[in-house]
Amino acid sequence: MFGIGFPELLLILALALIVIGPKRLPDIARALGRGFNEFKRATDDLKSTFNEEVKQADIRDQILNKGRMTPPDPSYDPYAEKDEKPAAAVVDKEGEPPIVAIKPEAETTSTETSESDDETRHDG
Repeated sequence: MFGIGFPELLLILALALIVIGPKRLPDIARALGRGFNEFKRATDDLKSTFNEEVKQADIRDQILNKGRMTPPDPSYDPYAEKDEKPAAAVVDKEGEPPIVAIKPEAETTSTETSESDDETRHDG
């Protein structure tokens, strides 16, 4: 504690007892204890406030950085005619073509299915 060893602490307490006297020593020790306690509480409060402000600043920076838009490539022309040809299929590293979604064929209407069901029932 404060770089003071046990022998030095005993010497300080003995001198305080001689100078202050045995009647006032408990009151002064109590006041010093309260003072140290208040000092510790104030430093802990200052540390927690500082850490909270740092966290809020980090969150604010993250939000601001996510909201930034990067400018488009200068060679990009949004008004240029788009090439209507599909892009060439990209082959992955293993040499297999990529998976492409296939549109389902048009489904038959409910009247067509009911008519075909009727025909199969009468034929049998």
